[in-house]
Amino acid sequence: MHLHRRTTTVLLAASVLTLGLAACGSGGTDSTDPGKPDDKQITIYSGRNEQLVKPLLEKFTEQTGITVRPRYASTAQLAAQLVEEGEKSPADVFFAQDAGALGAVAKRGMFSTLPEATTAKVPQTYRAGTGQWVGVSARARVLAYNPDLVPADQLPKSVFDLTGPQWKGKVALAPTNASFQAFVTAIRVQHGDARAEEFLAGLKANDPQIREGNVKIVEDVNSGIVPVGLVNHYYLGEVAKEQGTTPDGLKVKLHFFPGGDTGALVNVAGVGVLNRSASDPDVQKFVDFLLGTEAQTYFAEQTFEYPVVTDVHGPAYVPPLAELAVPEVDLNDLDTLDATVTMIKNSGLVP
Repeated sequence: MHLHRRTTTVLLAASVLTLGLAACGSGGTDSTDPGKPDDKQITIYSGRNEQLVKPLLEKFTEQTGITVRPRYASTAQLAAQLVEEGEKSPADVFFAQDAGALGAVAKRGMFSTLPEATTAKVPQTYRAGTGQWVGVSARARVLAYNPDLVPADQLPKSVFDLTGPQWKGKVALAPTNASFQAFVTAIRVQHGDARAEEFLAGLKANDPQIREGNVKIVEDVNSGIVPVGLVNHYYLGEVAKEQGTTPDGLKVKLHFFPGGDTGALVNVAGVGVLNRSASDPDVQKFVDFLLGTEAQTYFAEQTFEYPVVTDVHGPAYVPPLAELAVPEVDLNDLDTLDATVTMIKNSGLVP
């Protein structure tokens, strides 16, 4: 069964920075008792899918004796809920699937500053310069392609090339996907709104193949239904696992845009600690656990993401994270998704 772990509707993505939203129901386990520091329980607002992170939370409890009280919902819902709840929130930790949401909450002064010994484990690119949040896993934007339909020497040098006539009808997109929206936000940050609008208009005019999510894009590229598609790198591992093979056993391959192109954006899932829990040693143990070898290896082997701690190897089928030529975009600045969602809708890519 597909988890659709990072697919978010347009309305949910918009809500992450609108933040006037009333507190959202979570549909998961929650906590109404804030508890006390070092009381052997912590409350985590998790925008990461329960099926993905529950084994990690259980392992943390096994090892520490600290009970985790999770509240699961989309990252967008939980960011809005945190702001709505303010100081009355029972949350100790926000475990978000993207840096934009973490940046949005941090800019409202809701996170404490993490110890330097903790943030120093992660490259500066993948943590807040203020120390108010830290990435725990990373994923790269890539172009999935079918080499039977597009030889490697004909792959585009830049994501902006996909608006050219040679790609008409050949590119699959998931415009309601949160990662696509973060990527468009990165274009706005790096190149300005006018360039982003021009790019979206070019995609729309080029008869793109619209899909609901990245899994479907990778499956369709693999089967030759569409030549290329914009996705995150880890979906290759996910589809291979679902089909009972390895990434090398699939026809679909990954193209990493070179030269710091915006199409090579690397975003992170990460955590921020709420001010009320700054001195709670149980909370700090959880953050350090996520940056420890066991959890980092879990991200690499089970969710096919990049570990952000340098001494843990990433998935075997992708280049090392340190070797990627990433765009010069501050991940904290990806917090204007509401404007991006409006821009995507206005482009006609979303009905």
